[in-house]
Amino acid sequence: MRRDVFQAIADPVRRDIIKLLSAQALSVNEVAKKFEVSRPAISKHLKILKECGIIDIHQKGRERYCLIRPKSLIPAFLWIEQYQTLWEDKLDSFEVYLNQLQLQHKKRDKNE
Repeated sequence: MRRDVFQAIADPVRRDIIKLLSAQALSVNEVAKKFEVSRPAISKHLKILKECGIIDIHQKGRERYCLIRPKSLIPAFLWIEQYQTLWEDKLDSFEVYLNQLQLQHKKRDKNE
């Protein structure tokens, strides 16, 4: 099965693993200890992240270490970035609407 970066970030556990590994390389066991899901489930998530090119897994002695490949996240970043202005505009518009409601509420309270 061909996987891509969007499949990798589609799952919240995988997003949390990416966040963890962005701070430092960790062994598979260290990653698994950070979550309340089974070790096999974490291994499956790590396998998907590896297939998507988000992480590399290297053997060091008896441990397997997971390393983030940040450049592989660029396509997702660029796709999300194109919608940043749209969402900022929507949030600004919502803030204006809330401020108007507050003013109306205050005026109504003064008149009562």
